[in-house]
Amino acid sequence: MTASAAPTEVAHGYRPGRTLPLRVELARQLKRRRTLLMFGVLAALPFVLVVAFAIGDEPGSRGDRINLMDTATASGANFAATALFVSAGFLLVIPVALFCGDTVASEASWASLRYLLAAPVPRVRLLWSKLVVALGLSLAAMLLLPLVALAVGTAAYGWGPLQIPTGGALATGTAVQRLLVVVAYLFVSNLVTAGLAFWLSTRTDAPLGAVGGAVGLTIVGNVLDAVTALGDWRRFLPAHWQFAWADTVQQTPEWNGMIQGASVSVAYAVVLFALAFRGFARKDVVS
Repeated sequence: MTASAAPTEVAHGYRPGRTLPLRVELARQLKRRRTLLMFGVLAALPFVLVVAFAIGDEPGSRGDRINLMDTATASGANFAATALFVSAGFLLVIPVALFCGDTVASEASWASLRYLLAAPVPRVRLLWSKLVVALGLSLAAMLLLPLVALAVGTAAYGWGPLQIPTGGALATGTAVQRLLVVVAYLFVSNLVTAGLAFWLSTRTDAPLGAVGGAVGLTIVGNVLDAVTALGDWRRFLPAHWQFAWADTVQQTPEWNGMIQGASVSVAYAVVLFALAFRGFARKDVVS
């Protein structure tokens, strides 16, 4: 006679899917000083640029290379595009690495991670809530910069079409739509940094190590992309496509570069997120 399996007792009313709701995690992260500081820095950047243009020389072409900086003061739309241009390579990487790299590691450093799991919050649920909120804050940070820049630029230089450096112009409505596409692409292209930071956050109790590691490896990717001797191998580096969005700020947008860049970024990100969930499910959490 076979013994029946012992019944698994579950507390009345307990629903794993309702533990650590997104609104609770979002409220916790929004109250943190680093979140407010990061948003403050991004909101302040357009004002800094306006002051820099006011006390410096008028933007103009620099040699044979023409870019968005040359038309920065033409209109509010141009100013917003310029703000994205000067921040896409590094500044916008910081909030992604910060929000995704700090989220789990900070709980471990505060010795509160094991108490969250003892609530009990399932590990997959905990990581999912933290990842969704971290990505949401990253996207909000990327939207904040061009929105503030558009408002500040319009106040300083007027509301008008986006003047294309190589000639021609985009109507204001079209320009705003293209800028939203640019933000969406920047978000997708930074999923590599998000995945790397999130994976490191599940592996260490030091938030600075997770954030710094993600930023550091992103910089290494930029350096490798500058090594022309690598040839076509650079096409497998996410950094190689970080400015592919510039092709959309044209009369006739070109999407091939953005599609390739997004594909590379998403492929890396899926692997890194999978490693984070797999490793954390087996991790012995003692802090």
